[in-house]
Amino acid sequence: MDNLNDLSSINWSELITLGRISTVINVGLLIVIGIPLCFFLSKWIRKYLTEKLSAQQGMIFSKVILYSGLTIIIISVLYNLNFKLAPLLGAAGIVGIAIGFASQTSVSNIISGFFLMAEKPFEVNDIITVDDTTGIILSIDLLSIKLRTFDNKFVRIPNETIIKTEVTNVTRFPIRRVDLEIGVAYKENITKVKAILLDIAKKNPLCLNEPKALILFKGFGNSSIDLLLLVWAVKTDWLAVKNSMLEEIKKRFDDEGVEIPFPHVSLYSGSATNPLPITVVEKKSS
Repeated sequence: MDNLNDLSSINWSELITLGRISTVINVGLLIVIGIPLCFFLSKWIRKYLTEKLSAQQGMIFSKVILYSGLTIIIISVLYNLNFKLAPLLGAAGIVGIAIGFASQTSVSNIISGFFLMAEKPFEVNDIITVDDTTGIILSIDLLSIKLRTFDNKFVRIPNETIIKTEVTNVTRFPIRRVDLEIGVAYKENITKVKAILLDIAKKNPLCLNEPKALILFKGFGNSSIDLLLLVWAVKTDWLAVKNSMLEEIKKRFDDEGVEIPFPHVSLYSGSATNPLPITVVEKKSS
């Protein structure tokens, strides 16, 4: 009887109200504290792993932390709100299967994304060329990679396309070769020209001494003897080396009297060697 009296004396409405307040507090704490904490941990993991490992691995692990944390928070919120998760997960599984059948291209891109992450032909911040598109890799995701071209355009390329297409990684190795095509007049002394070019490469502070600069005789052009100057540079200095070398070559050729010919055409009057004579006659004023 005492127990029954105790139960009857309980204010059930107050308990229910307190339970609802507790639920609201728990859900509020999960949302207000949990979500910002997930984003903070994701950014910290990305920064830490980027410094210790690579930018690509930092990005992958940060997304794993973020998505896992958000999933746990959503499930906890639903649990506190007394949602029955079993039917919800079952429905989600059925919907997932339907979406999987309806989006075979996306599945192919996801599988290709795993291959790219495992093989690692490129990483974030590398410069790659895909078909006619060249740009800096911003991110490598499960469905696609994102590039920023040098004229500041955003390009998204599906992973499946990357797997099936030839991709050139411009910055994979620490040094790159700079190929400079140079034409000089047929009257010039080739030995002198080669000495000038090698001296320019030797004095350029951005050109590497090893591998050494090399000059190849490319061939006889329509109006010039074509040479190919090959110099090596650190990949970050490639553009600066190309510009500075071309400027210095033009300046030295002017100083040394070496002619860089422009295209011209010779007319012949049936003879193999003698050009068609042309006489300029000044018109006399009457």
